[in-house]
Amino acid sequence: MNKQTPAANIFELRDVTKSFGNVVAIEGVTLEVSRHETIGLVGDNGAGKSTLLKVMNGFYAPDRGEIKFQGKSLRFRSPREARSVGIETVYQDLALIPELSLWRNFFLGREIKTGRLPFQVLRANQMREITMVNLREMGLTRLRSPDEPVNILSGGERQAVAISRARYFGGSVLLLDEPTSALSVKETEKVSEAVQAARSSGLGVVVIEHNIANVHRICDRIVVMEHGRVFKSVRREDVSVSEVADMVAGRHVN
Repeated sequence: MNKQTPAANIFELRDVTKSFGNVVAIEGVTLEVSRHETIGLVGDNGAGKSTLLKVMNGFYAPDRGEIKFQGKSLRFRSPREARSVGIETVYQDLALIPELSLWRNFFLGREIKTGRLPFQVLRANQMREITMVNLREMGLTRLRSPDEPVNILSGGERQAVAISRARYFGGSVLLLDEPTSALSVKETEKVSEAVQAARSSGLGVVVIEHNIANVHRICDRIVVMEHGRVFKSVRREDVSVSEVADMVAGRHVN
């Protein structure tokens, strides 16, 4: 893991609360994300991790609290607004279309075009080249052509494509929802490499993950959630894997 010192916070939540009816999903959450930093968000089922992620990316508006991006207070009304300032999310389903080519998936909804409406033409060769350069930077060196369909890729490689796409389109903060779920050890390693490449390029990365050992290996900081609150925020080097597992299981350590 690279040893860059995280810069000033790029993204902050201050005393954020979100309820659904009488159910408080997250309460009083404060969290900071810096460039060149990977944060592992862990906790038991129902701890509030997914709700927190959806507040961060604009899917939910908080009932109370403040969201700051690059020092400015913002209130996102949709994930599209969050994406417009550089907050990218990669969900478990990835939003990739298996039958389409790599380059069509990479630029899906963001195609490079030339000419004026209604006679615009796709700049296919430019998009092909950009796709291959970026995927190779993510370690996908076995790919022969950007015209290959996504369905030839393994689960870990598809995650790497999604992460690479988010990085290319100007993301400053990358949010990952269970990126290694149901993946093999080898595929988990592929995703870990992609996460570290995104971090090294200057992104702040937040990962929701149940694989505690993997979180401990790739993250700079680990945030443990419990009953909708941040129970503990610790530097990776200050805790062991077993200590993190104990905190997640409710066996609290000092």
